[in-house]
Amino acid sequence: MKGSSRRTFLAGAGMAAAAYVTRAGFGMAAAGAKTGFKVAVISDEISQDFDHACSVVANDFGLQWVELRAMWNKNLIALTDAEIAEAQKILAKYNLQVTDIASPLFKVDWPGAPQSQYSPKTDTFKADFTFKQQDDVLQKSVALAKQFKTDKVRGFDFWRLDDVTPYRAAIDAKLNEAAETLGRQGILFVLENEFECNTATARESARTLDAVKSPHFVLNWDPANAVMRGELDAFPAGWNLLPKSRIHHCHVKNAVKDANGKVQWAPVGTGYIDWTAQFRALRKIGYHNAVSLETHWKGPDGPEASSRTSWAGMKQALDASIA
Repeated sequence: MKGSSRRTFLAGAGMAAAAYVTRAGFGMAAAGAKTGFKVAVISDEISQDFDHACSVVANDFGLQWVELRAMWNKNLIALTDAEIAEAQKILAKYNLQVTDIASPLFKVDWPGAPQSQYSPKTDTFKADFTFKQQDDVLQKSVALAKQFKTDKVRGFDFWRLDDVTPYRAAIDAKLNEAAETLGRQGILFVLENEFECNTATARESARTLDAVKSPHFVLNWDPANAVMRGELDAFPAGWNLLPKSRIHHCHVKNAVKDANGKVQWAPVGTGYIDWTAQFRALRKIGYHNAVSLETHWKGPDGPEASSRTSWAGMKQALDASIA
């Protein structure tokens, strides 16, 4: 698709989606009940102003669930007790429940390995923690899960290495250890397949789940992340390889190829992932956990407008999946 044509197409898709969400923005409690999903949004994809983000989620999108990662320009792990108390008040004000703690756990370099090309020069999602701090991140995540009344902590398996083979067994052991620690607290370790980490695709996810046997170790399935890593058949081919009973969270976003053939983030209604079909596939396996909008696509009018566009595309796909 030519660059100008693609921009025109995405702009048109955004306007159509925005029109759709204004016509049908308040029926998602019923739609969530029909799908069986906990329909959610990662709050900081809308705004770092947590009250405003929650207002959009509850009042404009009509949802009852939110995923927590950062707020007030701070990572969740770095919040003070006073800020946690304020966040709890805001959640109660909008009658919102928390799907999971979107922790930065193990989104660091593996010690003793060459530094990953993906290791950021600056913090990502307001997180800037070292490997030596990971035990503290884990314990803080446990505390946050209890404070926000969720039984899930999201994590990763370290910045991606060009050759992970010499370190893979040790990484798997570390994941298993963390999962057992969380499990003793009644919490699941939900591994996200992250395109810049060592488990990025469906195929890699299936391998990691097979290697890490802890019953407390499960998957945050993100098909668009797999596409970003080059697994263009993440759904349905990659999906078909996953152990369905170990999928306990799902991130919703999309990706397309630009005019130069590079994969880029896109609004949910556009891209490689057929979300209507993916939602139907989740329903078919009896999935009852979260489907959480993680917009990532940056439209011309800022994060809130981008999330509104992607939410409209997500809502259309949810509605179509139960039609």
